Amino acid sequence: EYEDITGEPHILKAKNINPYLVDADNTLIENRTKPICNVPTIGIGNKPIDDGNYLFTKEEMEEFIKLEPKSEQYFRPWYGAVEFIQQKPRYCLWLGECSPSELRSMPHCMERVKNVREFRLASKSEGTRKIADSPTRFHVENMPESSYIIIPRVSSENRRYIPMGFLDPTILTSDSSVIIPEGNIYHFGVLTSAMHMAWTNAVCGRLESRFRYSAGIVYNNFPWVENPTPKQIERIEQCAEAVLEARKMFPDASLADLYDPLAMPPVLMKAHQALDKAVDAAFRSTPFTSDSQRMEFLFELYNKYNAQLFDTKKKK
Repeated sequence: EYEDITGEPHILKAKNINPYLVDADNTLIENRTKPICNVPTIGIGNKPIDDGNYLFTKEEMEEFIKLEPKSEQYFRPWYGAVEFIQQKPRYCLWLGECSPSELRSMPHCMERVKNVREFRLASKSEGTRKIADSPTRFHVENMPESSYIIIPRVSSENRRYIPMGFLDPTILTSDSSVIIPEGNIYHFGVLTSAMHMAWTNAVCGRLESRFRYSAGIVYNNFPWVENPTPKQIERIEQCAEAVLEARKMFPDASLADLYDPLAMPPVLMKAHQALDKAVDAAFRSTPFTSDSQRMEFLFELYNKYNAQLFDTKKKK
């Protein structure tokens, strides 16, 4: 391995090299529908299947509102992975809760609804044709009622951390992101740490060489801290808040700017390094010196949790 990618390598003799190139048992991570630990569930964002009829750029939305002034109240900011990382939202015309009488009073909105219905009816997919009878609704709807965590499903492998964060419930997300409706600042802190990034880098899928984060493989299999103390949780929360505060110091910068390996502000890097230490210390008292060590530890913990779940199923 390399302590410095530009420096000289040093050899480590492994007891066993598993399929993830980690010195650990031959564990294979399988798709899991629920988290292996007691943490909030994760799901994909909204999936309209609307042929683009409900999605607008800012300029397109403004032009549409001029034609249909009553439609303004039904527009919501819309973030997919790209929009979130670039901090440039599109906008969604969400008519799912619009009353029939109100909808009929907006002819341009009615035209969009008609287009969606016809698009779905013409689909080769039976499932898509079935939802043609409810054209104002989405195929998948995931709209939390409070602040929630968003994680882009695809992001650059060149970043040290996947840009993730919190969104207001008035904002809708697309299925190019995954969201954790009940995620709090502690969960955000662990997920945006070096520990979770080491896990993601080892087990996630790839789109070309980019990270392809998933619920079933990455999140649901991640072995969280075992019985963290209130003090450890508080420390992680403090450091996670510091990361968010450091981002706010650069209001004109997108997350793509802030997490560019060459442009990342020192204050943000220091905040992340402090968070990394807090998360590492919650997992074990002995400091980790590399991602290889983190992965060896995580695989051991994963196998422990998996064995406990297996024993529970056998008893049932």
